[in-house]
Amino acid sequence: MGKATSKYIINAIGKGGETYLTHCQNKQEVTKWITDHQEKLIMNELKIVKKKHPLFNLFYPKK
Repeated sequence: MGKATSKYIINAIGKGGETYLTHCQNKQEVTKWITDHQEKLIMNELKIVKKKHPLFNLFYPKK
């Protein structure tokens, strides 16, 4: 059995100064999480990072 890995990382700051860090598997989960927490978040401070497979770093190194 393979282990489940998250594909998207959401980093956000709330209106009360809270910091949110969560992981999602697909775009649908990301949009659902954002709509569920939209009233609590500062939308300008919302960052979504798509994780890449480690082998991509081998074949496509950063310049």
